[in-house]
Amino acid sequence: MNIDLKEMTQLAPIFRELFKGYHLSRSEPECYAQLSTLQDQYRALFKALGFELVCDPRGFYYFVPEQAGAQVNKTAQRLALFTFILVEHLADQGRDPLAVLDGGSLGRDELPALLEKYRDLFVQAEVTTQDELEEKVIRRLTQLGFAEDSNGVYRFLPPMHRFLDVCLSVQQDRDLAASLQSGDLSLPPPELVADEELDEIILIENPPAPSEPVAESEEDAIARAIAEQRELDA
Repeated sequence: MNIDLKEMTQLAPIFRELFKGYHLSRSEPECYAQLSTLQDQYRALFKALGFELVCDPRGFYYFVPEQAGAQVNKTAQRLALFTFILVEHLADQGRDPLAVLDGGSLGRDELPALLEKYRDLFVQAEVTTQDELEEKVIRRLTQLGFAEDSNGVYRFLPPMHRFLDVCLSVQQDRDLAASLQSGDLSLPPPELVADEELDEIILIENPPAPSEPVAESEEDAIARAIAEQRELDA
């Protein structure tokens, strides 16, 4: 494939965000627009760098991590459990879970009641206080591109579909998707999702800091890929 690096004006910010585990969606308009326009070129360039770029048709991009550590798995479990809890909580309130988790929002003032109602489940995820809920769950959602924090109002972004997919799969109920759409939702009590259910949703989290020794920094990786591409184009 012919890669025109001059067109890839957002290469540095796109790589930086994806490298640290962020999910790029329309909330980052410049990066998202360029990825959408030059999707094949970016995928080819990142492949040369050793990264697999996933282009989800529902409107977001992310890197598939090479390895999954215990802490990364734990984060994915917490976020999946939180999504599961939200689905049930919103349905109990007569609110459409899909409408909220696909572009809708949740207020910070709703967290105390949510924590109290599902305290036993949050304990499974080592979350016992509102501060821990905000630090271990909400903050991770925003750091990884699943949600935005606007003065205490959390707006959910398209990448939340990754966790919604997990919620659907663990039900072992082929009619659950139709039930969600219709609002007639009947769910068994949620539980911490097993590792095997998260095979497709392992998260990149907390890559090594620049001061720590790494095999190749993101700047070096970009420079190497660009140099290699120029040699091919020469």
